[in-house]
Amino acid sequence: MLSDTPESSSQSDAPSTAGADAPSADDRVFLVVVDDTEEMKKALRFACRRALKTGGRVALLYVVEPADFQHWQAVGDLMREEARNEGEQVLQRLAAQVNELAGAIPILYVREGNVRDELLKLLEEEPSISILVLGANTGARGPGPLVSALTGKLVGKLRVPMTIVPGNLSDEDIDAIS
Repeated sequence: MLSDTPESSSQSDAPSTAGADAPSADDRVFLVVVDDTEEMKKALRFACRRALKTGGRVALLYVVEPADFQHWQAVGDLMREEARNEGEQVLQRLAAQVNELAGAIPILYVREGNVRDELLKLLEEEPSISILVLGANTGARGPGPLVSALTGKLVGKLRVPMTIVPGNLSDEDIDAIS
């Protein structure tokens, strides 16, 4: 589990730089929203490659959806704790991958709430974030709920540019365009 020290904080309002220096105002920080989709992996690769080539950093946001179990507080608290632990484990695995691809340890954020709301809050709170990188599903279901929301009514709430990486790109394609 991530500790609450500045080097590896998982507080909802504090980033984890896992021992690395915090990004300076000159660094480009590429934020990727973590989920379990294939298109997220494409977005992550693109962000890592861009960070490597531009001297920037990668940041990862994992949002724990609130447990919809309000009948028994103890059960809801346990579910929330388990979800947070799972999120921290996912971030640690991805951090190793980011370090390998981008040559730097990523900044880690863990939040609890609605993904769209928490993403927009983080973008407002963290001036170091320069670019949002999302992966788009290329199937019949559409690009995905977050991409759909942020390219629709919520686009005016973004304070940073957004790069959308098509989920059907190969690693070689991503490497060539990043």
